[in-house]
Amino acid sequence: MQIVVVLLLCLAGGWAFRFAGIKATDGKPFYRDMPLSVAFGYVLGAVLLVWIVWSYYLSRTLPAPEVNKYFFFRIAIEGFIIFALFAWLFRLLGRSVGTSTTKKLFRQMPLTASFGILMILIYAFLAIFAGLLAPYGQEQIVPGVAANIPPGGNPAMGGNRDFPLGTDQIGRDILSRLIYGAQNTVGIAFATTCLAFFIGGSLGFLAATLGGWLDQVLSRGVDVLMAIPSLIFALLLMTIASAWAGSEKGLLTFYMVIIIAVIDSTRVFRLARAVGANIVVMDYIEAAKLRGEGLGYLIFKEILPNATAPLLAEFGLRFCFVFLTIASLSFLGVGIQPPLADWGTMVRDLAQFINFAAFAPQVASAPLLAAGAIALLTVAVNFVVDWMLHRSSGLKE
Repeated sequence: MQIVVVLLLCLAGGWAFRFAGIKATDGKPFYRDMPLSVAFGYVLGAVLLVWIVWSYYLSRTLPAPEVNKYFFFRIAIEGFIIFALFAWLFRLLGRSVGTSTTKKLFRQMPLTASFGILMILIYAFLAIFAGLLAPYGQEQIVPGVAANIPPGGNPAMGGNRDFPLGTDQIGRDILSRLIYGAQNTVGIAFATTCLAFFIGGSLGFLAATLGGWLDQVLSRGVDVLMAIPSLIFALLLMTIASAWAGSEKGLLTFYMVIIIAVIDSTRVFRLARAVGANIVVMDYIEAAKLRGEGLGYLIFKEILPNATAPLLAEFGLRFCFVFLTIASLSFLGVGIQPPLADWGTMVRDLAQFINFAAFAPQVASAPLLAAGAIALLTVAVNFVVDWMLHRSSGLKE
């Protein structure tokens, strides 16, 4: 009932906001042509912003037992502000440092895209230099250290200042495994996405260029594979691959890369075929055929350069789906196998800490560290992909 009252008040406030704007600006088009729904959105956004600020203030002033209820809310607000500040500083740096092309790119870049690029660079840095940055090995059980040390480093809650993110169920450093998880999860997802694009892009361009029976066979095969839910299909194939691999954990990871790449290549095939079909009817393709150019020249010199923009955008989306699929399979126990550190496996292994959420939220944050790393990278890549799609579409603000 309270929510309904608030919405009605916001609706009335939206009407008043539009009316006041028309009167104050002598009927300027911005307010005169503003729909009531848009004015309602402005007022509702302002109310939500005030509520967030007020709730954050209360969360800082409540006594100790009550403040635990707002722990994750406070972390989310502070994290949002910190990330936004770093994204703004990164964009500011990009506008003043680099070549004229990069400076122009950063001037046109929205704050969300700069945040996404910054996060991708940080993840790439962690993945490349994981061996130097991690204080311990990904499979190393730290001698003399207890298992299940909670995050936070507070000795009063069972923490250890030497292990700010705690240890897992067998005494491995969570911070080190998070860093190595960037190398394993992100690295394997990137390699899988590249393989999926090689398979799907090559076959898609072949189908678009040659047509005929090859196009029909490939397209109908792709239709059959796409009719099956991808995660369920991958889980079924990974279960079979587990029996084939036996105790060879490295072989199971190899099977996983092949399976996910083949399943995701169907989406790449559809896009590559559609884009290629639009390009092969162009005059310059006909001119290249009349010159006697071969199939390889047509695909790599004529079609591929003109299909780069949509394929790059699709690469970002495919990477997100592959990344989440690998994390999901690892969470279910058939993905990246131990002792390799993987964020999906870490979420599953640390899930018991959730039981302490009611009275010790810092302890319950252990499985959310890996889950947050997955979510943060997914959001960052999507921000960059949205910006790339906007640029390639030719639309202007």
